[in-house]
Amino acid sequence: MNKAKVGVVCLARTTFDYKAAGEIYQRTISDLRKINSVDWAIVEPLVISAQEAEAAALRLARETIDAVVIISGTFHLGHLALTIDKHVQRPILLWAFSELPYNGGKIRLNSVCGVNLNASNLYKAGRENFHCIIGDRIDLQWLDAVRMKAAVNGARVGLAGYRADGFFNLSVADSALFAKTGILVDHYELSSLIAAADRPSITEKEVTGAFNCVGLTAQQVSKTADLANAMEQFINSNELDALAVRCWPEFADMYGTSPCAAMSLLSAKGYTIGCEGDVEGTVSMLACNVISQLPAFLADLSQINFDEDCALMWHCGVAAPTLWDGASEKTLDSYFAAGRGVTAGFVMQSGTVTVMRIDSARGKTRLFVQKGEAIPMKKELTGTYCKVKFERPMRELFDTITQNGIAHHVALIYGDHVETVRHFAKMMEFELIQ
Repeated sequence: MNKAKVGVVCLARTTFDYKAAGEIYQRTISDLRKINSVDWAIVEPLVISAQEAEAAALRLARETIDAVVIISGTFHLGHLALTIDKHVQRPILLWAFSELPYNGGKIRLNSVCGVNLNASNLYKAGRENFHCIIGDRIDLQWLDAVRMKAAVNGARVGLAGYRADGFFNLSVADSALFAKTGILVDHYELSSLIAAADRPSITEKEVTGAFNCVGLTAQQVSKTADLANAMEQFINSNELDALAVRCWPEFADMYGTSPCAAMSLLSAKGYTIGCEGDVEGTVSMLACNVISQLPAFLADLSQINFDEDCALMWHCGVAAPTLWDGASEKTLDSYFAAGRGVTAGFVMQSGTVTVMRIDSARGKTRLFVQKGEAIPMKKELTGTYCKVKFERPMRELFDTITQNGIAHHVALIYGDHVETVRHFAKMMEFELIQ
């Protein structure tokens, strides 16, 4: 599980019911510690004075947190949140407790006004990386976005080979990617990736157990298992969080089969591997894999049916077998690269999906996101795919994609994660395109 480290501090003022706020805060701390996907750095005493805010901020800065939750237990001085931001410089959740019943005609907490004060101060100081909530529970979608950011920032991403031939729109400027994400791309030759593994963990039996392989030769099954092992060992030995692979045109000539089926098997084991040397597509998958229970699928927008208002999200056979719809035949096929393709083939499951892509163009990094519904379909194609009906009409969505120059790969995950992705885009200072 990808964890983030989040700081928590509660601000107050003695002219309000700070004792009641302290009791609510202690219950809140207990609830937060039940969330296992986050490591917490909690300042337990209420922060009331500017000096206490300074001490809390310095402590949180030493903890190297990924984000900070600033709770307005009551209304408070404006110095406090600004002091924390000055030292921490991380995404902020401004949280107001629900107001308590009045006592003697007085507002007891005035917590919402405290959040309003902090938001106004931060905005006028040039800060926009904050989100505001009111209530008794933390925003779990915001927390998931923090986890996405923590997974991406400084991740170790490898590129084996280069982008696929002619796919200029998948190119990435290493220095620009580092400036926006902290990622330094490590470049490797394809020959290093193909080198034989000496500690195999994926067997031919596992390959034939996951797929119907009647269309393959015994050698193709063996080479698929060997390649999956080699790729797994390569990722682990180089301590990579994600890997993009130039999977054609020369891969099949060098190795004898394409890597698609091996990538499919490794995706099911939790590895993030992107095809066609698409670094930003692979980083998109890495971010998505943090919040999805099923592996991300790097898909092409391959076909649009305007009459049915839906799209075919397809790729040549890299989806994890765990995405199978349970009804279609799940095969390995060798339909391209002169019969050396060895790609997964099945219809993917139905259900709510979110597609997103981190995509750079014209000096900006953008994030495209859209929600849809994968609907049942028959297996009529090779490759892995699903038919999706998006929330927006396909004509409008197609215009948005093409007029903004969004690359032709998107990361597809199951579930409604749009709000989380929006938070993530804001935290990363990516331009949001919907």
